[in-house]
Amino acid sequence: MSDQAVAVSGRTMRLREATRAAHERLDNAIMAYDPFSNRQAYIGFLVMQFHLHQAAEPYFRNPELAALLPDLVQRSRLERVRLDLADLGETAPCDVPVSLPESDATEDVARGLGWLYVVEGSNLGAAFLLKAAAKLGLSEAFGARHLAGDPKGRGLHWRQFTAALDAVDLNECEESIMFAGARDAFFFAGRLAEGIFSARS
Repeated sequence: MSDQAVAVSGRTMRLREATRAAHERLDNAIMAYDPFSNRQAYIGFLVMQFHLHQAAEPYFRNPELAALLPDLVQRSRLERVRLDLADLGETAPCDVPVSLPESDATEDVARGLGWLYVVEGSNLGAAFLLKAAAKLGLSEAFGARHLAGDPKGRGLHWRQFTAALDAVDLNECEESIMFAGARDAFFFAGRLAEGIFSARS
């Protein structure tokens, strides 16, 4: 989920700064397990990705969020992760190794904005990961589908998302919930990485 030098402003900039430490911890935790060293290690990475995208999927399907963010349903990569696992002879796991953070249903939209910021942002750094996957014989058509960029380009895809995110009308309390949602998503992904890669090492 590496950061890239893509211009952001306003709320997106504040989100990036507020989650920088959590983001860096997650990046370091994932790369410490060297998930692109071989296909078995990469399968562990896919399992982690599946659980993360599965946890975020209700937000991609939320009609209130879909009204605020462009092409939200189409942005979901859960099915592509499932296909990547199938390409490598694996079935999608049923049991999640760590629990999701508790949330209040009345906070779902604000919290979901934070989760979606994290999951959508991960696609920026996926260009680098796709190159690493290619060394394992994987590609956008086999085993690394979820790392593929949008046909219009990763940068434009991200800018369209962040422009919509910046434009959402939130009060101070709702924005705080959104920030908490983003931090929860990073921490959840970090616990996934620790649990899954430790079990496979």
